[in-house]
Amino acid sequence: MKKEKTMKTMTSEELWRAFLLGEIPHGKHRHLLGLLPSNPRCKLCNVPFQGFGGAFSKMVLKKSVSQGNPHLCNICDQFASSNPGGAEIEMTMLFADVRGSTTLAEKLSPSEFTRRMNRFYATANDVLINSDAYIDKIVGDEVIGLYIPVFAGKNHARKAVLAANDLLRATGHDSEKGPWVPVGVGVYTGNVYYGTVGAKEQVTSITVMGDAVNITARLASVAGKGEILIGEKTYLDAGINMGNPERRQLELKGKSETVSVVVQRVMHKNI
Repeated sequence: MKKEKTMKTMTSEELWRAFLLGEIPHGKHRHLLGLLPSNPRCKLCNVPFQGFGGAFSKMVLKKSVSQGNPHLCNICDQFASSNPGGAEIEMTMLFADVRGSTTLAEKLSPSEFTRRMNRFYATANDVLINSDAYIDKIVGDEVIGLYIPVFAGKNHARKAVLAANDLLRATGHDSEKGPWVPVGVGVYTGNVYYGTVGAKEQVTSITVMGDAVNITARLASVAGKGEILIGEKTYLDAGINMGNPERRQLELKGKSETVSVVVQRVMHKNI
């Protein structure tokens, strides 16, 4: 009763912050739901809408895609519609970008290029979900993973850095033959806004916004093949001993000040 009374007296921003920080159980079992096939999924609880997972969710969990919002399930749509808004929190973001996708498309037939990109999407999807990330978007040649505290815990920076390494290994960057798709990754921790966006009181999507998001995207865009560019704070928070890593001061498009990053390439699993 005490928890329910507290939730009822919270403002919308307080409620979203409590949810995103894992202080209320709205996102419980999200990781397990992520193991069910298949995309697309609810942007809050991660329940699948299609395939066997979608049928299971509808029959057993009584969750299905909301009629009013294709980004949410019927249950989470009620939560978001009743509490439009969001909150500023700290999270870690991972942007993975296929390097030279235009050149790759020139070398392959359209069907072969599509198969290669679909393999990349599936590989990134598996790696990120297994590391407790929320897959925010798959856009063109880029995959975006969010490490939100409610899903990834307090060690979200470490999980993101390790996932970036796993993704490079999964795409063959530790192979003597070289990668089957060249990937560059940006990983950055910062304060962002996460919540609902839309016209007036109508919720049309749930997304992440802020300067830290733009920085992460820029890092991915300038990372070389097989490189992970990690924000200085992310590196320190991750607690991974890389010895004496390479550091760079980057002038990123649209930024008035340089951004300090640690450069990482694929590492051994035992780190």
